[in-house]
Amino acid sequence: MSWFMFATTFPPLLGPIISGFISTITWRWTFWAGLLIAAPGFPLLVTMPETYVPVLRLKNGNSGNKKDISDQKNLGHLPGGNSFFSKMSVVLSRPFSMFFHESIVFCCSMYLALVYATLYLYFQAYPIVFQDLYGLSAGISGLAFLPILPGSIMAFLVFFLYSSHHSKALKSGRSWAKLEEYRRLPLACIGAPAIPIALFWLGWSSRLSIHPVMPMMSGVFFGFGYLLIFIALINYLTDAYKQFSASAAAAASTSRSIFAVFLPMATNAMYTKLGIDWASSLLGFFSLAMAIIPFVFIKKGAWIRANSRFAQMAQ
Repeated sequence: MSWFMFATTFPPLLGPIISGFISTITWRWTFWAGLLIAAPGFPLLVTMPETYVPVLRLKNGNSGNKKDISDQKNLGHLPGGNSFFSKMSVVLSRPFSMFFHESIVFCCSMYLALVYATLYLYFQAYPIVFQDLYGLSAGISGLAFLPILPGSIMAFLVFFLYSSHHSKALKSGRSWAKLEEYRRLPLACIGAPAIPIALFWLGWSSRLSIHPVMPMMSGVFFGFGYLLIFIALINYLTDAYKQFSASAAAAASTSRSIFAVFLPMATNAMYTKLGIDWASSLLGFFSLAMAIIPFVFIKKGAWIRANSRFAQMAQ
């Protein structure tokens, strides 16, 4: 999951760089470049093998005993009915049910949505800062996204260091390592302060009297916090909901995709009315308020899961 999140972090950062340089030739090449990059992966997608164990058991005629089948149906592990519509009703309704009824799913989804949407808001905000304010070209201003990459690499290293530390503590029988919340959430606690730092840095260092490299470097903090929060919360949803984790992840993915579409639409109006400093600070205050979520889950997560219908069924 961590490799997946890391791999999905830096390609969006290359988009503004590539399009910033080739769009000056013709706007059509922006789309040709996207096609050339996406086409090689498409055959891998359509030939991806089935890996879901209950489905493989059904195909192989080895579904276990009657009790196992009954339990899996009750949990939504297997379709509750034979019709296509009954199967799809389970698949499509459960993510929304978990989003509105599971506080862990709701809070994680909203936090991830804010962080994810902020990344896509940058695609509108950076041209305002580096083209309109500093007068840089589209290609050069696209290079402002590069500092996010080393921040993500540092976050990835922190993940491996903490994962190794947690594994050693688990083997030695440390009590704290046995708690579900300590497997991933401390990573989010480390990364959470980095997002408001990045936003306040960007907003208040964007001055003509300050070299443009200074606001660009705020991306190091953003990349660091962005990847740690995603690794921690997505994995925490998997740990907490186990066989329901696909539905929990679907709820998180849907909400953050919606935010990533609509929040950037407000960028121009927000940065025009509030200015670069206060528009970035507004986002910083929201991310600062959201930063409390992983700390609350470390403290109360076990109690929340004990009172969660889906988490208890997953156990």
